[in-house]
Amino acid sequence: MNVIDTKIPDVKIIEPTVFSDERGFFMETWNQQKFEELVTRKPTKFVQDNHSKSKKGILRGLHYQAVNTQGKLVRVVSGEVFDVAVDIRKDSNTFGQWVGVYLSAENKRQLWIPEGFAHGFYVTSDEAEFVYKCTDYYSPKFEITLKWDDKLIDIEWPILEAPILSEKDIKGISLNNWCEK
Repeated sequence: MNVIDTKIPDVKIIEPTVFSDERGFFMETWNQQKFEELVTRKPTKFVQDNHSKSKKGILRGLHYQAVNTQGKLVRVVSGEVFDVAVDIRKDSNTFGQWVGVYLSAENKRQLWIPEGFAHGFYVTSDEAEFVYKCTDYYSPKFEITLKWDDKLIDIEWPILEAPILSEKDIKGISLNNWCEK
């Protein structure tokens, strides 16, 4: 396992060791001991796994839970997405900054997004299947959606035309409005 630092120190790119030959490949997608030793450097418990499938042009996010905050270990098992983590920890030196990474079935990368970050992704392939582990349970009544195109955050999405959004994502709030809560 190779752990790559990003411009936000707590967000990590994880490249698993992949063993390939003419038959296919094998990789370890999860190892508690290595994850805690190399990534979080603290005990980390996952309680829920999620799996979504989306078509090209769909943008999901930016989602965050104000209570029962979730850390997420995300990866793509089919297709490709541009995955984004936004630091919304008000006392952080990197507050309002974002990290964007291409995750794909081909590159097999994972992204660790710790508690205190909003998360979203944009599907760049014809379709993508996205799986992720969460450190707390989904709690829709505490979910907050930030505007995907908030000028204050200024994410450089690889979007060529208007993304396809859910009603929840259309109604996202600005980071400034979230800070006032």
